[in-house]
Amino acid sequence: MQKRVSMLCMLFILFLSLLASGCTGHASEGTEKIKVGTWKTAQTIQPFLYQDYIDDRYSVEVLPFTNPGDQKAALLAGSLDMTGTTIALAITAASKDEPVVVVSGLANKCSAIVVRNDSDINTPADLRGKKIAYVPGTMHHVLLLETLEQAGLDPEKDVTLQRIDFFDMGQALSQGTVDAFCSGEPYPSLAIVNGYGRVLVYPYYGESVGTINAGMLTTRSMIENDRERIQALVTAHARATEHLNANQDEWIIMSSEFGTDPEVLRIAQDNMELAWYMDESYVIQAEQLALRMKELGMITQVPDMDVLFDRSFVEQARNDLQNSETA
Repeated sequence: MQKRVSMLCMLFILFLSLLASGCTGHASEGTEKIKVGTWKTAQTIQPFLYQDYIDDRYSVEVLPFTNPGDQKAALLAGSLDMTGTTIALAITAASKDEPVVVVSGLANKCSAIVVRNDSDINTPADLRGKKIAYVPGTMHHVLLLETLEQAGLDPEKDVTLQRIDFFDMGQALSQGTVDAFCSGEPYPSLAIVNGYGRVLVYPYYGESVGTINAGMLTTRSMIENDRERIQALVTAHARATEHLNANQDEWIIMSSEFGTDPEVLRIAQDNMELAWYMDESYVIQAEQLALRMKELGMITQVPDMDVLFDRSFVEQARNDLQNSETA
């Protein structure tokens, strides 16, 4: 019995080491190798589980990235079959007539505007005259501007927007270099755990952009030349997402292997949403995002949403999941 327990522990440690290295699939003779890009974050973890939910004829290699632009570049170069990226970046690529297609959701929510614990800023309107850290061209940038507009503040006159990398925002806030920052998890929750910050607002507005954040991207040529492969990936993505959503403790423990303390992840948990299904309202919110991005000068034209989003894969995945439940 003791030997069996030890063996199980060794296997679990081996799985965690594979997860941390970014490789959960190995090609064996007769299998088709698939390369998928994602980030090593709790909200983008699903690709690391694809191998558990995909047909045995496929071997999935997961490649971790830190920059969504690099993910898109690798996809267009043919180095990836599918990759996660932000919906804002997908819209930007499509507005330049790059042949990208969003085939499933990946993550929703994840943003927050954070202020110092000892600050007198209690509502977004209190940001008037304050310095706010942000990263231009991101989902968080758009949501920050939406928040300022909702509060009746002009981002060019009433506040000072200061470009600071996400990794450096916490230090800037704790040292008083800025009065607030708008970022994605886990940085807002890190500010809470480390005692110098508190969340002012979660910047989601249903009548505009809503909670959409990131999706899984492929190319038109991949869909035309190997639709079956993309469908297998999307269905695996759906199954992995459903599993993690149903096993929240497992999700947090696995995600902590990426280097974020479980305590931080548990605080962030309600502000992170693993996703796969895209309904009509999802695409409408994406169009609202594109319109806002055009108003902000982030893109010069709004792409055709019917070309950018292909919902047929998630519809088939939904059928696959329903059929497996009734089998």
